[in-house]
Amino acid sequence: QEEEKQQKKKQKLKKKQPKMLLPWAVGFCMETLERAGFEAYAVGGCVRDSLLGLCPHDYDLCTNARPEETAALFAEHTLVRSGEKHGTIGVVVDSQVVEITTYRTEGGYQDSRHPDWVEFVSCLQEDLARRDFTVNAMAYNPRTGYEDPFGGLQDLKDGVLRTVGDPRERFAEDALRILRGVRFAVRFGLTPEDTTLQAMKELAPSMEKLARERVFDELSKLLPQVSTEDLLLYKDIFVQALPALAPSVDFDQHTEHHRYDVYTHTAHVVGAMPPSLAMRWAALLHDCGKPATFQLDEEGKGHFYGHAELSAKMAEETLLELKAPTALRKQACFLIAHHMTPVEPDKRQLRRLLAEYSEESLRQLLVLQRADVLGKGTGDASGFQEVFRLLEEVLSEANCLSLKNLAVNGKDLLELGFEPGPELGECLNRLLEQVQNEELPNEKEALLTAAKELL
Repeated sequence: QEEEKQQKKKQKLKKKQPKMLLPWAVGFCMETLERAGFEAYAVGGCVRDSLLGLCPHDYDLCTNARPEETAALFAEHTLVRSGEKHGTIGVVVDSQVVEITTYRTEGGYQDSRHPDWVEFVSCLQEDLARRDFTVNAMAYNPRTGYEDPFGGLQDLKDGVLRTVGDPRERFAEDALRILRGVRFAVRFGLTPEDTTLQAMKELAPSMEKLARERVFDELSKLLPQVSTEDLLLYKDIFVQALPALAPSVDFDQHTEHHRYDVYTHTAHVVGAMPPSLAMRWAALLHDCGKPATFQLDEEGKGHFYGHAELSAKMAEETLLELKAPTALRKQACFLIAHHMTPVEPDKRQLRRLLAEYSEESLRQLLVLQRADVLGKGTGDASGFQEVFRLLEEVLSEANCLSLKNLAVNGKDLLELGFEPGPELGECLNRLLEQVQNEELPNEKEALLTAAKELL
């Protein structure tokens, strides 16, 4: 009688739950499987996102059909079979790849990444039991509704992040789940329940076994979304994922200009940045070289001479190790290396910096510098308003910002009597500098007159 009551209760809950809208290609695959006598469910992230009112990026299906049965059933379609040994067949329908995976269970993760073995099973609940978090362990079928054996829907409603089963076992299977847990918590506003959070922190050192590119991919999904509070709450996890940050934790800066230790300051800087990936990486690593450059003067004040250059070098090493894309690495390291460059509300300096850095790089540098000041907890960043205003003026004036804008060129100087070689280039650069400093107008006659004197 008690079991009947529980079943009736579940049926009532199913009726109250919203229906999940499925793309035509996904519905077609599910109907094809069911007409052949198999089970078919949308599973995982697409179910979670739909319940949250979000548009899923992709849809995964699970079934009790074996991979060879799925392949035979969709033989007339283009198939993607790269994941077949793990039970996944990709079916191309209406230019969309729908991944269909056989119910499976896994065992043993000696490398903290790949299961030692995969076994196909016939029960949906066994398949859901192998997944990481309850909010990702739900399935949906248009006819039967939601299958939620681990309470993922209630956890979503309560804003709780909880593992399926023992959290230590889940994280031991794949240490990347620790970072994924942080990402899910941040993205969906979930709070890890106590045992889950404790296991995340205690097992964070096991992330050192992970392939570094996997860590980079996960951090890159996470960084644009994190707040200052997130970086502080999950400090132990971030430091394990990025060892370059470890010395900055609780590092007292011994200066009235900084209210916080280096790591806490970094967290505030990241939180003050726009969600640009390269800029967030730059903010996260911009002071990682501070502890190594620390000096205490006779008055007990701390100094960090050369920390920008060392931080850029350490960031370069870190991002190379993580196999970050070259463009992102160069952009982030440029910003870190120059984040201590003084920028004044001076048009002449802004013109020179625009010629040297480019408009995009200068804008990003100013944004990082502003966040750096805000992150001190004692600084006044209001002066940046005037710098940004003057920058817009300089850009609107169509100023001479590079040699290509100069009213004379190499051919003009050759005709004037210059010989091909470095002296010609030096003269052009000198003329450009004088124009940028408003010592000369960018007019051909005036520039040629000045060039004659240099000649």
